[in-house]
Amino acid sequence: MKTLYFDCFSGISGDMTIGALLDAGGDFSKLETELKKLHIEEEYELRVSTVNKNGITATKFDCILTAENHHHHHEHEHTHDHEEHTHHHGHDGHHHEHGHHHQDHRSYKDIVDLISNSELTEYVKDTSLRIFKKIGEAEGKIHGMPLADVHFHEVGAVDSIIDIVGAAILLEQLGIEKVKSAPVPTGSGQIHIDHGIYPIPAPATLEILKGVSLGKSDLKSELTTPTGAAFAAVLAEEFIAFPPMKVDFIGYGAGTKSFPKHPNVLRVVIGEE
Repeated sequence: MKTLYFDCFSGISGDMTIGALLDAGGDFSKLETELKKLHIEEEYELRVSTVNKNGITATKFDCILTAENHHHHHEHEHTHDHEEHTHHHGHDGHHHEHGHHHQDHRSYKDIVDLISNSELTEYVKDTSLRIFKKIGEAEGKIHGMPLADVHFHEVGAVDSIIDIVGAAILLEQLGIEKVKSAPVPTGSGQIHIDHGIYPIPAPATLEILKGVSLGKSDLKSELTTPTGAAFAAVLAEEFIAFPPMKVDFIGYGAGTKSFPKHPNVLRVVIGEE
């Protein structure tokens, strides 16, 4: 069985996962082509670069919102990926003053429709929708609302759609049949989001990680985001130390933050089990 192992010693996020899958042999141009089947390509640009994290060369993946969305970026730059905590935005309405109609907020149903009505493969649709459902249910539970009423603030929506659908595209392209993961560290400390100061792991992240083995980490930082947590929870069938396997491909995906004594990368290992 072609197995992928998430060696998430520094946590896991959406962009780290895409970076690692590309680094392990994923095809960036095919990823771009497949993502166009969502028909939202005017909303974002993708950028891939090579960075060095504490001596490890890793692939950094960024989803950059196009110009008309740019004025939102400043709100999110206080944590390491604007992808993760933006799910907590937009329930109190104060982001509604922007004039974008179709992009301001995307509801859970909007995202389901976008993916379901696309020309993506059945595997990619099914995998993406299972991951989004995991995140949506957690958000709904935390905010006390049914899944249908959950909204994703626009930055979070575009980033999450690209990360989640993109990861499914790359898993299919790489021929992955089985996913396993190390125990997932969340980090500790506090995170500042719209609703105030929250403990790490943020409530939605912790809700998503129900049933997942958590790893120890003393880092005072948010290591695992809701998207990363949902990848682990939905995709991995067990949480174990390095599995016995013949290693074929290794990929390192970079997070945005850097830590003094710790490479902030996600390692994926692909091989035959």
